[in-house]
Amino acid sequence: MSLPPSETPLYNHPLPQIEQWLKQQGCEQDEKQLHCWRVQRPSWQAELWLDIEQIIVRYVNAGDSGQDIQRAFKYSLSRRDVEQAVFSGP
Repeated sequence: MSLPPSETPLYNHPLPQIEQWLKQQGCEQDEKQLHCWRVQRPSWQAELWLDIEQIIVRYVNAGDSGQDIQRAFKYSLSRRDVEQAVFSGP
């Protein structure tokens, strides 16, 4: 299954394509909570939630004092914009 062009808003991607995209980014789906995903990079790790109207990202222990940083990205954003924002790190 191929993905739509990267300029396409996420709300125009069927769920299986969003899941495929997350896997391509190195994310792993939680086996019990299927809307939850995790990704780990050398300098950060994050949890992603596929919510009804947005993707919620929580960067674990990413703040100056070790607190989590949480951000939300609407599905109206393009896949490219979300990819650049989420996977560039906190």
